[in-house]
Amino acid sequence: MKKITVLVLGFTFFSHSLLFSQEERDRVITTAVPFLIIAADARAAGLGDQGIATSPDAFSQQWNPAKYAFINTKQGVGVSYTPYLSNIVNDIFLGNLTYFNRLDERSAVAASLRYFSLGSIETQGGFEELPLLLSPNEMTLDVSYALRLSENFSMAVAGRYLRSDLKLAVNNEDATAASTFGVDVAAYYQSESMVFENFDGRFRAGANISNIGPKLKYDEVGQENFIPTNLKVGSGFDFIFDMDNRLGTYVEFNKLLVPTPQDFNGDGVINREDEDRYNNIGSIQGIFKSFGDAPGGFGEEMREITWALGAEYVFREAFSLRTGYFNESDTKGSRKFLALGAGFRYAPVLIDISYLFSTSQVVSPLEGTLRFGLTFNFGEGTYGEGTY
Repeated sequence: MKKITVLVLGFTFFSHSLLFSQEERDRVITTAVPFLIIAADARAAGLGDQGIATSPDAFSQQWNPAKYAFINTKQGVGVSYTPYLSNIVNDIFLGNLTYFNRLDERSAVAASLRYFSLGSIETQGGFEELPLLLSPNEMTLDVSYALRLSENFSMAVAGRYLRSDLKLAVNNEDATAASTFGVDVAAYYQSESMVFENFDGRFRAGANISNIGPKLKYDEVGQENFIPTNLKVGSGFDFIFDMDNRLGTYVEFNKLLVPTPQDFNGDGVINREDEDRYNNIGSIQGIFKSFGDAPGGFGEEMREITWALGAEYVFREAFSLRTGYFNESDTKGSRKFLALGAGFRYAPVLIDISYLFSTSQVVSPLEGTLRFGLTFNFGEGTYGEGTY
């Protein structure tokens, strides 16, 4: 029973806050497969969950695959591990495996596997039946292609298969996993080095619309659930003080492109009739509606946007220190946290770690969690400019 309670708490964290009225709480946006909005790699986590306009790395697949067209390394493999709800249980985690290959000066391909394990849950259909040990999980498998369209600009497209196996098989019920697919369209800009009086500089910018695709449905009679289609935009500026010292500063904004739940019939509550009308909204229609359907008008639409700030100091491309802050409105989930991180290079291997401090009264499931990442690069320095 404890494990089932933990499971529910973990999944509702991203969509519920205890700090606002029932009416506002009813308008918090929820989606299927919410693990997709968890930062899977330690570097991005240490920057406050952002990676749209940071320098390219092996884990760009989750954030902005267009960055691969500018990565310095010929090939690389990235592995990351994130414990989840680690203060309560020890077998819930998010793992990520990514491979990229820069084909030539203009193009690159990448593939990644993301796996979210919800641990083991013991169920029993009746007193005389033996307990059944279940392991609910979710996963994605995606591939991307990035193309450099000019000296400073690239775009990418990614395809993603999503599988959610959360339905518990009790009393011989049909417990087949649900699946769907999503598509990403991303862009990235990286300027030439600019000379200032006391330092050189480089500007970066990026955008990505991710998880464009059909809803997820667990059975024929159940409702269809939106997947977390996101619009992310961000920018950054590198202060290059000399050959050994660089400071990157970044800002990122995110808008969930999913309709806002609302009281369609005007009876003062969001009931089953309203939910049925909401569920009849198509996935593509929902993307366009999400820009102007909040009952509270422009102010509420703005509260549905999260933002993050981050900075990364890099010394000799071998050591880095990071920090970041993530903010979400109290009425839309109340995710607020400060992150710290570090990175170390030993020959072709990069080691990244990060740690999160919750600054909200709604404590993050990742509070007190140390995240790890390993990157193995091959063919370092093949394409000019170095990136951490």
